[in-house]
Amino acid sequence: MPRHPGPGTGVTGADGPAGCGVLAVDSGGSGVRVVVGTSGGEALARSASQQAVPTGPRGIDPGHLLEQLVPMARRLLAETGLNGLGTVVVGAAGLAGLGDGLRAELPSALIREFGAGTVALVADAVTAYAGALGARPGAVVAAGTGLIAIGTNLEAWRRADGWGHLLGDCGGGAWIGRSGLEAALRAHDGRRGGSAELLARAEAMFGPASGLPGRLYPRTDRPAVLASFAPEVAEASATDPSAAAILRAAARNIAESAAAVCPTGADTQIAFTGGLFQLGTPLLVPLEEELACQVPQARRVPAEGDPLHGALRIATELAADRLALPRDAELLCVVSGSRAG
Repeated sequence: MPRHPGPGTGVTGADGPAGCGVLAVDSGGSGVRVVVGTSGGEALARSASQQAVPTGPRGIDPGHLLEQLVPMARRLLAETGLNGLGTVVVGAAGLAGLGDGLRAELPSALIREFGAGTVALVADAVTAYAGALGARPGAVVAAGTGLIAIGTNLEAWRRADGWGHLLGDCGGGAWIGRSGLEAALRAHDGRRGGSAELLARAEAMFGPASGLPGRLYPRTDRPAVLASFAPEVAEASATDPSAAAILRAAARNIAESAAAVCPTGADTQIAFTGGLFQLGTPLLVPLEEELACQVPQARRVPAEGDPLHGALRIATELAADRLALPRDAELLCVVSGSRAG
């Protein structure tokens, strides 16, 4: 199979190396996923790492991401027989607020490594949007451990929440789990608003309630630990009023975020993506009711794909010079090889 000729030595044209493909990346809290495809959008090979990219004084660590990404991309190029990469799209969680290091270093590094003609750095909310709706006006709520809503009229982006588990992500998995554990501890103390059912579930999962702060607070993965209790809240909601109220409040928060970003106009669409919605009926039924009240003009549609699919879509559209989604310095930043250095 042809091998990539090495950093900086590819034969490049307007769109990158001759016989090249596209690389799409999804970097999030659960690790890094990568797909190499053709400029026509066909996915040829995939790889993944379970190691999440850490943050430092400059935000997301570009060196750590490159250490994972470059070897994976080289292996996929060797598997597919492609000579190089014409377009690279990196979707990254936290890019808007923590992406200064990535924006400063990643485009030039990827252009040097692969001779890419175009590199785009994209917030994970935007790749989630592209995967779910493509280039159509509407709104997407991406929810798992955290939660962010993003919408566009194809002229500009609007986002809501995504502020992390300490300041926001209202209605997300960590928010639901924390609310459930609060109700459990209220029952443990004998305070109003407690839930004996959630207390029993919390102790079965984490041990005695009195030891919960010591087991939770020192953890560096607190949001994920909190979110791990969300399915317990959903299961308890069938018989426990406190748990049902938590999910109703989560649905209200999700609908409020969707309403804040949803464009006006005919045939506006809303889609949901992310693991939170696997909680099923206990969350989805009140969510549909809240959406009908708060965003009556929007039509709910199923998400067509996930954020990695969205990154591949953006790469394909960029390679064909027909990207319809709005560019943005923080959310969808495109750098050409001629401007990197």
